[in-house]
Amino acid sequence: MADAKVIPFDDDRSRGSGSGNAAQRPARRRGTGSRRTGSAESVPVREVQPLPVRGAAEDDAATRRATAPHSSEDADAAPGAGVDGGLERRIAGGLAFLRRRLTGDYEVDDFGYDAELTDQVLMSLLRPVYEKYFRVEVKGVENIPAEGGALIVANHSGTLPLDGLMMQVAVHDHHPADRHLRLLAADLVFVLPVVNELARKLGHTLACAEDAERLLAQGELVGVMPEGFKGIGKPFSERYKLQRFGRGGFVSTALRQGAPIVPCSIVGAEEIYPMIGNAKTLARLLGFPYFPLTPTFPWLGPLGAVPLPTKWTIQFGEPIPTDGYPPEAAEDPMLMFNLTDQVREQIQHTLYKLLVQRRSVFF
Repeated sequence: MADAKVIPFDDDRSRGSGSGNAAQRPARRRGTGSRRTGSAESVPVREVQPLPVRGAAEDDAATRRATAPHSSEDADAAPGAGVDGGLERRIAGGLAFLRRRLTGDYEVDDFGYDAELTDQVLMSLLRPVYEKYFRVEVKGVENIPAEGGALIVANHSGTLPLDGLMMQVAVHDHHPADRHLRLLAADLVFVLPVVNELARKLGHTLACAEDAERLLAQGELVGVMPEGFKGIGKPFSERYKLQRFGRGGFVSTALRQGAPIVPCSIVGAEEIYPMIGNAKTLARLLGFPYFPLTPTFPWLGPLGAVPLPTKWTIQFGEPIPTDGYPPEAAEDPMLMFNLTDQVREQIQHTLYKLLVQRRSVFF
């Protein structure tokens, strides 16, 4: 994801340093002196003593002090200098960003992904929730390949799909190669107003084999949560118990592209909206797969939609390679079943391990 280029103001070259001006100032020449009028007997001539000459080492030290950058003491003397410079750069970057948005001078790929808007705006909005509210701890991010296509498979929970967004921020902010995760989302996401546009800008696309294969072929990281609505809509009593992983379509996609599968386990999302009931009749009327009833929603109105501030852990497991299988392996149902079961068991085992290590739901 390419960051927006910011052109800083070149204050140093425009103002110039004080020491540089002193070095360019011509030295004052000491004259031989003019003789006073009068007799030599009445005005005695005093012998002029030469000024003490500094050694070469002292001259070098003085030059270094004059040309060296400001020290921490100098910064303390002018505390607003660095802040003003940073503010100027941020203002310049913001104005440049607005100019590009107004003139249309930005790129959007075939799926609607807007890298600049994601980096500059959307991730900045999600990052406080990630760092301050859920206080997400990331483990094993080095298991994600630094380049090339890879499929990240994670558990799904939480009544609302916030876990996918937090996983996206985790990859974006912590991966050493600055990679971006492209999530596969359900059809419902792309029929909701506003949500549809934001999902496209973030790089999400339909959870179908065709889109997933195209992204993997382009060397992208693709995220999928095979539990789907069965995972995020399950009751609180079944928390951290993985639901069925469908028919293994994600494994077939990875086999066709020879992309490794990276299991991902997310702890903390199950408790943000403890689902104690499901109003199925209301869900059918609204066209939703479920209508959650939690201890706070809908009883507290809009306030009940605020998630509980649980402590999250996201762990990426060791990748499972798929490039060693022949091309026809993608059509082998037994192989797909075995690989699907292997991924599911690895995620479930890691969930149990993280739950044992967790001190508290909120700390």
